[in-house]
Amino acid sequence: MLIKRKSIEQAESSRRPARKPKFAPVTLSEQDGVRYLHFGTEWVQGAMRIRKPDWPELEYAQQMMAWMLFIDDPHTIVQLGLGAAALTKFSYRQFPQAQVTAVELNPSVIAICNSMFKLPPEDERLRVREMDALDFVLDEANHDTIDALQCDLYDATARGPVLDTPEFYRACDACLTDRGVMTVNLFGDHPSFAKNIKAMRFAFAHVICLPEVHDGNVVALCFKKKPDLDKDRLAARAAQIVAATKLPTKSWVRGIAAAGAN
Repeated sequence: MLIKRKSIEQAESSRRPARKPKFAPVTLSEQDGVRYLHFGTEWVQGAMRIRKPDWPELEYAQQMMAWMLFIDDPHTIVQLGLGAAALTKFSYRQFPQAQVTAVELNPSVIAICNSMFKLPPEDERLRVREMDALDFVLDEANHDTIDALQCDLYDATARGPVLDTPEFYRACDACLTDRGVMTVNLFGDHPSFAKNIKAMRFAFAHVICLPEVHDGNVVALCFKKKPDLDKDRLAARAAQIVAATKLPTKSWVRGIAAAGAN
């Protein structure tokens, strides 16, 4: 997300008769063993290293897993916006005890994740729901049920999250369990950033932003209740996560400490 690469199909599609589809076209590019998802533009919406399909390739996607510093045994993990399914696949493989749900409005994204991004078939632990993320979080059946909520909702223009109101974030907060954490992918160099942070701080008990990556991406951690930020505890938990997953958790801990110092 928020990295530019030429789409394989982009030049060809520009020669076709103009149409007005319901959704932007889903397109692909590849370079150096990495497959990228686009919505008909150069903006990257997700990526997969072909030889490591379950690994979150992009650094911001790795940061979206920073809730692991606070929850080691999630029962329910939900992804709002499927993208290239990086977070969904990693969560599904890493937490065999958890129910994992992805919510995606565009059926073409779901189809291409199944065919080109090695999304596992649905089973008793994995669900992919074709629906609007706002409808999902407003549904009272989902309230007080989610331990880890991962939100990455961008359209083809990549101008900021498509859902960014206080009402949306209040509904997300309502979906979290008492220990729940939400991670959100934001664009730090865009006016949408301040709007989203303001709305999050209205909705959640505590909000922390990790350092910017990818020339713009900023991941925010939003907590149902104020978290334990003891540096020794975070460092110990980070070491456990590195040993189990190789995720770069030390940088997350440094980022959390820096955010607390500001």
